[in-house]
Amino acid sequence: MNRKTLCAALIGMMLAGNALAQNAGHYEVKLKDGRQLELSAEELENLKNEKGTLKSYNFIEVQGGVQLTSTDAKMTDLITPTAAFSVGRYFTPVVGARLHVNAWETKSGFNDLGFYKWNYFTTNADVMLNLTNMFSKDKSGSHPLNVILLGGIGLTNSWGNEEANAMAAANNNLNMPLVWDDNRLSHNIRAGLRLETNVTKPFGVSLEVNANSLDDRFNSKMNDADDWQFTAMLGLSFRFGHKSNKPVIVSETYIAPPAPKVEPKKEPKYITVTREIKKQVPVTLHEEAFFNIRKSDPAAAMPKIQEVAKFLNDYADAKVTVVGYADKGTGNAKLNMKYSKQRAENYKEELINKYGCDGARITVDAKGDTVQPFAENDKNRCVIIDGTATKTVTETITEKVLESEAAAK
Repeated sequence: MNRKTLCAALIGMMLAGNALAQNAGHYEVKLKDGRQLELSAEELENLKNEKGTLKSYNFIEVQGGVQLTSTDAKMTDLITPTAAFSVGRYFTPVVGARLHVNAWETKSGFNDLGFYKWNYFTTNADVMLNLTNMFSKDKSGSHPLNVILLGGIGLTNSWGNEEANAMAAANNNLNMPLVWDDNRLSHNIRAGLRLETNVTKPFGVSLEVNANSLDDRFNSKMNDADDWQFTAMLGLSFRFGHKSNKPVIVSETYIAPPAPKVEPKKEPKYITVTREIKKQVPVTLHEEAFFNIRKSDPAAAMPKIQEVAKFLNDYADAKVTVVGYADKGTGNAKLNMKYSKQRAENYKEELINKYGCDGARITVDAKGDTVQPFAENDKNRCVIIDGTATKTVTETITEKVLESEAAAK
């Protein structure tokens, strides 16, 4: 296939594709924001697959895990359970905030004397930064895993410190001058990191680790510095109220293409025409001339010979045959042949000489008495003239023809 043929084929395919597209149906689509669109099937599919840009959403989360308040003791013996509950909102795909409540039990102590427990309840206001959404080119928020930094400040209320007070009372040399009883209120400064699954889905799971800075008296030990509490928790979150610029389809209705316009079949229109035709029709002549006994003078058949002459002169292609006969009732065969021949030849001569007929168109023959054309004997003394010719006649024809054919003619 040469280049020109290939180009022509491609152009033909494109034109055919355009024609098919123009004849295809479309969809009337209503969006949640009130817009109404007319889309092709391909455009509708693209609209459905469009991710859009995440704007904001709300969440609720429950968490459970372990915590450790650091001190000069074996760390593995300091691990206790913890739980949390939070509600929050992401105001943008990157920035969010939450109110976080974390509580249960914590532990401190001495490797040689033992350990003591108390309870706490922390309420924190945290700011959250979604680093994945911050740096990703995909602004839909639909990432399998999100890395989130968080930090905040709050208050921790502690109670149930009886075990620490008992240990301090029994051991005066312990570094526990700040041991407290009843309740203890402390600041809580938090920094943390969390990993969270796709935030555009209704449900998600997370892993969060935090470091919390609290008052030096939180663990009843004297350190001349803030106490540190570390938590590691798994969470289950419910996200709702997502807002994005992703088109939300309320309804879609398929509108079939209009049926191809069928032109009404035109009935053939006929008109009546009259025309004249010329045609050749055959003309025949048959004459009989009778003679007296032993006579061959054609004058006896004058009216008949005039008709034959007229026939020859009227039609240029006319030909006649003159056949002479004799009766069998008189004479003999030889004499009768003679008379029959004279009758035919005399008849021809009369046509030529008197009426100016063309002799080439006159044929003579004699039968004598061998043929008796008539039953009556005396009638067989005769000549019989037969002629043929053609004449042109004009015929008027009336017929119905197609109007288009009549115009073409």
